[in-house]
Amino acid sequence: MVHSKLMPLAAVLYLTTGCVSGPHARAPAATANTRSQTGTLSPETANAATAAAVKQVIASEQAFAKTMANRDFKAFITFLSPDAVFFSGSTVKHGPAEVAAQWQPYFEGRKAPFSWAPDHVEVLATGKLALSTGPVYEEGKVVGRFNSIWRLEADNSWRVVFDKGEAVCGIKP
Repeated sequence: MVHSKLMPLAAVLYLTTGCVSGPHARAPAATANTRSQTGTLSPETANAATAAAVKQVIASEQAFAKTMANRDFKAFITFLSPDAVFFSGSTVKHGPAEVAAQWQPYFEGRKAPFSWAPDHVEVLATGKLALSTGPVYEEGKVVGRFNSIWRLEADNSWRVVFDKGEAVCGIKP
């Protein structure tokens, strides 16, 4: 049963990472920091570049989440940086092979056990590193929040470098 597979995940999130006060514990609706400290760009150009990077990260995060919905494990792996570090409760997985081994069971079955969507993205003024955060859903209910650090890699693709979830307060494992 899908629900029973996710309950250990929810329990681990709740017991080991603390909790946030709810789905709006952070700024709403894919907002972004558009301040820039880039010395040679005009503020308008820097803001436009940051805004474009924010859109790219949102699109990357949405495509990453879609791999789960589509049950496409091979596509999921393509979003992992060679330096990926994923936190899950008290365990930490390093590199795409370890992360893939941990996440592969979530891709079994016809229905995704959970989903996620970004609601806030921040990109550094350099345009090379970003934070994406948002709710994690199980059967339409918010059960946690994800926090992912994305890096613009040499091939001009955004890939996840760090990922960690946290339970939402009030959720009982």
